[in-house]
Amino acid sequence: MEYHVVVERLCRCARRKDMPQIKTFDDRENAMRVARAWAQELNESFCGQHAFNVVEVDDNFVIAVGEGSY
Repeated sequence: MEYHVVVERLCRCARRKDMPQIKTFDDRENAMRVARAWAQELNESFCGQHAFNVVEVDDNFVIAVGEGSY
């Protein structure tokens, strides 16, 4: 089974860095770990206009983009 980590919406910072919108994994635990690490990295390295968090949707992990800083 495949598990996906999906960035809900690519903000300007993400587009500038040519960040992928989806990553695919064969292992659920690995996908969850990467999604959490990815969201944390985005919160710490981007401009601060958006907050990123992980929401589990079925067998996928969506990095939700909210307004406001981390």
